[in-house]
Amino acid sequence: EVHLVESGGGLVQAGGSLRLSCAASGITWDDYAIGWFRQAPGKEREGISCITPSVGKTYYADSVKGRFTISSDNAKNTVYLEMNNLKFEDTAVYYCVLGNSDYDVPCTTTDYWGQGTQVTVSP
Repeated sequence: EVHLVESGGGLVQAGGSLRLSCAASGITWDDYAIGWFRQAPGKEREGISCITPSVGKTYYADSVKGRFTISSDNAKNTVYLEMNNLKFEDTAVYYCVLGNSDYDVPCTTTDYWGQGTQVTVSP
């Protein structure tokens, strides 16, 4: 059974930083891309950053480029999202996702979702 355990959300002031973690179990790590979507109130879910650990490919949405950095610890089946210079508009529930690793753009497919972790950025 696939499990995604997210941690690291919370409340931070604008301009601050947070690091999200997602530990995956029940999978063959090299078979997947892994990363993060988010959903703000009243908005659609948005893919913000993903990585294919087996080949090192990464994806960033334009809204987070230069501020967020994704990385993986392949020995721990864990992905991290370092979020710097957070803005009020980054406030959302952040979901860890697993997708097929065969695509050039990581997380083109999303096969498994975590429960989500709340990130709140105060103005």
